[in-house]
Amino acid sequence: MSRMYNPAHPGEVLKDWLQGISITEAACKLSVTRTALSRILHGHTGISADMALRLAEALGTSPELWLGMQTAWELWQEQQKPRPRVEKL
Repeated sequence: MSRMYNPAHPGEVLKDWLQGISITEAACKLSVTRTALSRILHGHTGISADMALRLAEALGTSPELWLGMQTAWELWQEQQKPRPRVEKL
């Protein structure tokens, strides 16, 4: 399986889905605070399982889509850091 190079944070992808709708309106429709949604959209926090379920219902997607993007982004970020030596068990 090949991994994507520097995948987009799911918040960046979500911005495209929310074109033409304010953060405040989207947050209201998702039943979350404006601050919580803004933090996701600006890449300051990730997509939780709860948010993935909300987005799936609101946008007609699957929660796995959002969690998969989050996992890919987090994994790529961690792979860019120096890793300690790990021994086989």
